[in-house]
Amino acid sequence: SFSHHLIATVRIMEPLLIVIVLALLATAVTLLLGLFAMGSGGATDDMVSTPLMWARVGLQGFTCLLLIAAVVLQGG
Repeated sequence: SFSHHLIATVRIMEPLLIVIVLALLATAVTLLLGLFAMGSGGATDDMVSTPLMWARVGLQGFTCLLLIAAVVLQGG
């Protein structure tokens, strides 16, 4: 029935929402770390900027997939 489907959807969405928020925070932290590294310049920038950029790109992709999964699970 509809109420059982709704309860099942809510049970799935709660943990998914937590993971989405964590993924968004991880993306933001990675972006900020990259900005600080770029701002510092020198050897630190050379050493960490590219890995941080790829980590951010991966996190953004992961976050987008989670958001799409949330929309699909809600029936949208």
